[in-house]
Amino acid sequence: MSTVRTRPETTHPRRRHPTRTPRSAREWRITALTGVALLLLVTIHMVAHHFVVEDVGGLRDYDQVLEYISTPVIITIEAFFLLFVTVHALLGVRGVLYDLDPSPGARRWIDRGLVVLGLATIAYGYFLIGTLASRA
Repeated sequence: MSTVRTRPETTHPRRRHPTRTPRSAREWRITALTGVALLLLVTIHMVAHHFVVEDVGGLRDYDQVLEYISTPVIITIEAFFLLFVTVHALLGVRGVLYDLDPSPGARRWIDRGLVVLGLATIAYGYFLIGTLASRA
């Protein structure tokens, strides 16, 4: 049986870069590990924030949040939750943008932009966690 190739194996004549470079194993591992960590952390978050609250509706009011976050273990869990959500989400966005086959220069801008966005998100989130913890 013979096969017919419909696409050439080389790059397009007008393009200087390959049409799709595979994600590195390191990026895939980070995405997978943060995904597994998110399953654990989102379970803890949902139980602690919504299922053990005694008020109707399963939501904490401001005073209950301050009391809850006054525990150092909870601050640590929430900080890791923020970190893993941000890393996992931005690696996903990076993968989608790379699927659009940008040029090498655009890939560098995508990477830089996502790093800046990630650092800003984590800094703002840690600022909010710190603010709540200082008021507890």
